Amino acid sequence: MNGVTHSLLRVLDHLADRGDEVLIIAPGTRRDGPKEVAGARIVRVPSIALPKYRRIRVAPGGVARIRRLLERFAPDVVHLASPFVLGWRGVLAAQALDLPTVAIYQTEVPAYAARYGMHGIEAMLWSHVRNIHQHASLTLAPSSYTIDQLRGLGVAEVDLWARGVDSTRFDPSHRSQVWRRTVAPNGEKIIGFVGRLAAEKQVDDLAVLSDVPDSKLVIVGDGPWRTKLERALAGAHFTGFLGGDALAQAVASFDIMVAPGELETFCQTIQEAMASEVPVVAPARGGPLDLVDSSRTGWLYTPKDLGAMRAHVADLLGDEAKRRAFGIAGREQVLSRSWKSVCSQLVGHYSRAIESPAPQVMGRGFASIYRTEAQGISAR
Repeated sequence: MNGVTHSLLRVLDHLADRGDEVLIIAPGTRRDGPKEVAGARIVRVPSIALPKYRRIRVAPGGVARIRRLLERFAPDVVHLASPFVLGWRGVLAAQALDLPTVAIYQTEVPAYAARYGMHGIEAMLWSHVRNIHQHASLTLAPSSYTIDQLRGLGVAEVDLWARGVDSTRFDPSHRSQVWRRTVAPNGEKIIGFVGRLAAEKQVDDLAVLSDVPDSKLVIVGDGPWRTKLERALAGAHFTGFLGGDALAQAVASFDIMVAPGELETFCQTIQEAMASEVPVVAPARGGPLDLVDSSRTGWLYTPKDLGAMRAHVADLLGDEAKRRAFGIAGREQVLSRSWKSVCSQLVGHYSRAIESPAPQVMGRGFASIYRTEAQGISAR
């Protein structure tokens, strides 16, 4: 489960508790399920699977279909979850209906494209990101790094909206010696990773940790790179996908967590490790800059400096007192970040967009797209 989906599910739970009525428009096929989640009805629009990541679907096409769905539902506000393809159609449809929009920036798509071999088009993709967020009434970004990134693109209406963490589920009390013996039968210290096994997560960087003395690398998650990573990290233990209490037990049972991805706009798994009193080692880029207080709750290293990553891991594994102190400080830091408080902030942002619904730009590109749509040409 990716961070976009996880945070959206928590938002839906919060809106259901408030008694709000929600419609979800999502990529999918007619065979996909479920039909609703947290009381919200799901309408799926035709989509295609990405060639190198079949579980990810995108929904290209025209604006008219989305406009009709929104017109029938008549929402007070439109929430654009990590918009890029369907989200672009959504922001234009909402604009045509004079509906306020809140765009949630969560994925650095242009950089992802480069990781998947689509070089030379990053500038074009960043231009598309800018266009989406300039057409929204308000953009919310999850970290100070991403706020600066968007403002650098010329997106003016950007505010911070971080993510919550369930500190009851992710709690050090769930540490399990039985689980530890299962994955590290020789009593090794456990270096953990949690996330999708995909190119952008840079899990292969963990190969530099394979010979750290008296340690066991444990990889929690699944994805298109699993087979490749099982070959590259032959000594690691792969658990596959874990969720719910099983995930909480695994995270609490780590000695250290390493999050090597350099394209994290937030990195929810870091907060979950911190709530579990597990110190974190991560690159000093993106979301981790806000989450990891280096030398107090974990360590940050210069991106691509895998020698520094290895040195920080070895430092923590060799010093139980420091590891314990970092873990306690990390939990104290995230205890106030409940999903209820974070989602209440989001509802406040909805109200702000409703009060001032005008998008930042209404340029020729908007008009030309609707002209082509009227002529029966799908705008992409």
